[in-house]
Amino acid sequence: MNSLHIRPVARWRLRFAYALAAVLALVAFRASRAGDGFEPGGLPLKLITDAPLGGGPTRLDYASLDPGRHLLFIAHLGDGQVIVFDTRIARVVSRIPDVASVHGVLAIPELSRVYASATGSHEVVAIDEVTLKVTARMPGGTYPDGMAYAPDAHKLYVSDETGATQTVIDVRSNTRIATIPLGGEAGNTQYDPVSRHIFVNVQSRRQLVDIDPATDQIVARIDLPGARGNHGLLIDPGQRLAFIACQGNDKLLVLDMRTMHVTSSFSVGHDPDVLALDSAQHLVYVAGEAGIVSIFRAEAGTVSKIGDAHVGPNAHVVAVDQLTHRAYFPLKNVHGQATLRVMESTLRQ
Repeated sequence: MNSLHIRPVARWRLRFAYALAAVLALVAFRASRAGDGFEPGGLPLKLITDAPLGGGPTRLDYASLDPGRHLLFIAHLGDGQVIVFDTRIARVVSRIPDVASVHGVLAIPELSRVYASATGSHEVVAIDEVTLKVTARMPGGTYPDGMAYAPDAHKLYVSDETGATQTVIDVRSNTRIATIPLGGEAGNTQYDPVSRHIFVNVQSRRQLVDIDPATDQIVARIDLPGARGNHGLLIDPGQRLAFIACQGNDKLLVLDMRTMHVTSSFSVGHDPDVLALDSAQHLVYVAGEAGIVSIFRAEAGTVSKIGDAHVGPNAHVVAVDQLTHRAYFPLKNVHGQATLRVMESTLRQ
């Protein structure tokens, strides 16, 4: 008999075996996803990959993208390191040590520099994007956290959360030049390129504070009705809207920056934290400690909710690439290891 000849019964058994193997592989894949709480639901997102981040399965915090260099910088708070992830090859290319209890991280491409808030040593650390080495350390207050950069003033603004101040750093000399009392706990800080002002949540006073970088003075305090623990902050300059995530009551407030009034409020997942904007698709991402991610559409001055979904354990941080429409979620423990969950919007522009 020709060894290449397969009888019909044998051929049917072979096809059945292939089909069974495919089904079992799919079941195993779904089971592994179920184990880490991957439930995208109705959100317009598809999974691209889960990339290992190395280090321990400990807390991850802020992330910041330099799209020109295709580098994502991630604060590995529990390991006291800044992770450098290459988005083109989807893997870690460096880990920058000695950044104690790092919370905030901010890439400033025009300076070829990254700043990180080393909360454990009460410092702000400057990192060269080319060498990936620490080049300077400066005082950051009691509990340095989120950061924003005012380019015209050449100043970095750092939220000192429990110190109830803003630390101001001159990026030309990497020195602290001012400390601005806020009168309450500092939440996240953002720069508005339209007004060229810095805005910071004062979460214990339910206010948003407006700072003029030219004078480093508070020029306005905006009350936020309905806010409790207003921590997360995102400014959409094109829509003239500010989005404020409230950890105390799981709400997202929308502030009209022309009138400085809250115009709407939405429920989101428990303990919302970091927000991100895909400006081309007019999408606002809200990531929460419970792993729930909410997506909103903000277009023509109108904000509407698309939906919520469980993206992964402790998915409280998100960064979005404006060109690829990929969203990056650092997760501290997926099957025993720190992981970057990479997802992509399925919406068309």
